[in-house]
Amino acid sequence: MQQFLEKLATVNDSVNTFVWVRIGLILLIGAGVIMTVCNRFFQVSHIAHWWKETIGSIFGKGSASRKKTDKKSISQFQALCTALAATIGTGNIAGVSAAIVIGGPGAVFWMWIAAFLGMMTNYSENVLGIYYRRRNRNGEWSGGAMYYLADGLGKYKGMKWVGKVLAVLFAIFAVLASFGIGNMGQVNKITLNLQSAFFKDTEALGTVGGIPVISLIIGAALMVLAGLIIIGGLQRIASFAERVVPFMSVIYVIGALIICIMNYRNIGAMFAAIFKFAFGIKAVAGGAAGVAIREVITQGCKRGVFSNEAGLGSSVMVHSSSNVKEPVRQGMWGIFEVFFDTFVVCTMTAIVVLSSGHIDLQTGLAKEGVEDATLVAQVFGDAFKYPGEVFIALAMLLFAFTTVLGWSQYGTKAVEYLFGTKATIVYKVIFVLMIISGAVMKSSLAWDISDTFNGLMMIPNLIGVVALFPVVSKITKNYVDRILKNKNEEPMLSYDPEINKSFADLKEDVTVALSESNG
Repeated sequence: MQQFLEKLATVNDSVNTFVWVRIGLILLIGAGVIMTVCNRFFQVSHIAHWWKETIGSIFGKGSASRKKTDKKSISQFQALCTALAATIGTGNIAGVSAAIVIGGPGAVFWMWIAAFLGMMTNYSENVLGIYYRRRNRNGEWSGGAMYYLADGLGKYKGMKWVGKVLAVLFAIFAVLASFGIGNMGQVNKITLNLQSAFFKDTEALGTVGGIPVISLIIGAALMVLAGLIIIGGLQRIASFAERVVPFMSVIYVIGALIICIMNYRNIGAMFAAIFKFAFGIKAVAGGAAGVAIREVITQGCKRGVFSNEAGLGSSVMVHSSSNVKEPVRQGMWGIFEVFFDTFVVCTMTAIVVLSSGHIDLQTGLAKEGVEDATLVAQVFGDAFKYPGEVFIALAMLLFAFTTVLGWSQYGTKAVEYLFGTKATIVYKVIFVLMIISGAVMKSSLAWDISDTFNGLMMIPNLIGVVALFPVVSKITKNYVDRILKNKNEEPMLSYDPEINKSFADLKEDVTVALSESNG
């Protein structure tokens, strides 16, 4: 068995390197550049507009972004919170610290670059998701990379079967990834952090088959709680996310800010190290050349995508369930999603880690005894003593648990595409039962395999996004001309003429949008 696991790990490492380093990063950066340039740097040129239409819109009285127009859809804000629930997880805490420990401070710079470009990649995914979505047999909106690969890319001459095959592959990889990165990997981090904070003697309650009883108890509790929410469907998941995500994000950022203030003397050196090591090498003891720039870039981009999921095509499956009619409106929520996830939450984690003294800012090396999985908890513990460690354990619980809920919806939509709506209940039951496996999992192999499936999801999705860039550009131009320039043009809302026709109240939406943008 041990030989089999070692062989599996070797094969996975090879596939992972091929997917992420040789193909993934090129596609990821390339797609971001193409979508940014072809849409005229929308994330910068229209920053005031997308900011006002996203986070700025939720505070207005009677905000349309928080209203649901029917029982089969969710509000724009709920779609954002559900997507953030899936993205703000262990990647924002353990993932960022791992990138810094492995790739050095320079990895943070490349995480920012990937996020800047990823804002437009995520925007494009959401625009395509809304444009190519359709109602399922239950009357719910279904959208995602599967649909724009099959119905978008597949409509190009000679690409019908290519689009369908890529759509099926994406759905399969999404289901497999949901069990790993979206389930067992998250639950495993929750369990480890809870044990570290509250149950340091994991064998105090005894063991069963070599597995600490406390791990089984934590896993069972999470399984029951998740089951009550997941089986209730997207409406219940979105309702939970809408209440928890804003609260946990604000509390975490406040805690991180306090630590930054406490370590303010190191802030200058920290930013100097980020830019210094972004284009150089991370020193190794003795002064020998260490981590090459390729590793720095890989870690920064990889962990950035792992955190904000821009390019994976995952969050679009939730965004497509929004009650919005304009594809660009949901696309702008995608921009904000990446901005908040990486430029706010991940950056705060990076500042906490780099200003703490656990990373040598002269060499870029982690100091002896530093473990990336628990580094952030250690920093909070140093700052606030025991309450700090407890705070991170609880933050990890909320972050990772909401990620589990979000990914359950991704897997559900992928299964729906492959096998139909009736199969989704079987998937949900299996998904919930797998939670306890994550709590007792010891090997990091499952986590590594999940990382590979993430990359495998990314490849067909980005092929679709890049191939359909003319569609995204046309939809964006159409929106800008109508909403921002007040031109009288026919709106581009759906690839399906029947769905376009069904939006009978479009003029009312456009009138409201115009008054808001001109107000």
